[in-house]
Amino acid sequence: MSNGLLAGKRGLVMGVANDKSIAWACAQACAAEGAELKFNYVGDALEKRVGKLLSEHMPEAGMYSCDVTDDEEIKQFFAWVRQEWDSIDFVIHSIAFADRDDLKDRFITTPRKNFAMALDISAYSLVALAREAEPLMSSGGSIITMTYYGAEKVIPRYNVMGVAKAALEASVRYLASDLGPQGIRVNAISAGPLKTLSASAISGMRKMFSNYGEVTPLRRSLEANEVAQSAVYLLSNLSSGVTGEVLHVDCGYHAMGMYAPSD
Repeated sequence: MSNGLLAGKRGLVMGVANDKSIAWACAQACAAEGAELKFNYVGDALEKRVGKLLSEHMPEAGMYSCDVTDDEEIKQFFAWVRQEWDSIDFVIHSIAFADRDDLKDRFITTPRKNFAMALDISAYSLVALAREAEPLMSSGGSIITMTYYGAEKVIPRYNVMGVAKAALEASVRYLASDLGPQGIRVNAISAGPLKTLSASAISGMRKMFSNYGEVTPLRRSLEANEVAQSAVYLLSNLSSGVTGEVLHVDCGYHAMGMYAPSD
């Protein structure tokens, strides 16, 4: 049996899109530390893509359809989990979405229905999943989600996604308060920019990537495995006293008030 930091723990990974996903990096790190994992997918394309990843890298892991905008699908997903396991120890929530057109122009142009959709998928989904996960965490557990600095400060063209991430971070604090008495911790990782499928939807992100490493105190860009290692910490017993927290994993970018170009 593995003697890793997550040995004997069972977890759900929600939101893998491809092998560049933060969720996939976290899943690999958790598996390396001894965790047993199960995944969700949405639609035929992701079923094939996630299925291929699991068959090649984690053949023992299972997956099941779960569209987080559908409460009935969430219930069915957790019914499947209960058939497989009698309890879980953690949930990784790495789900966010906004209409690509809303990440190009000014925030003020966001249509009402697109605003509601972005908050539903990117923030409320954490609440919905936590509600179903709670009964399976009778001995306590850990829930983490992925946020971004655009929740705190204006990032050009991040727009409605920044508002959704702000709601997500507030949800983390309220869920931490609700679930704390049951020994369930809820935290967020505020990751620096990574070249993921979702990041590619933001207009101008390529230029931001090129400048990012010059601005951070570490003078380099972030790597996905660094987010994954922090996820392992938050999911393990090493962080037993940490809840309601937003952990910045961004090479220190959030600490900078202004960039001083070198002479």
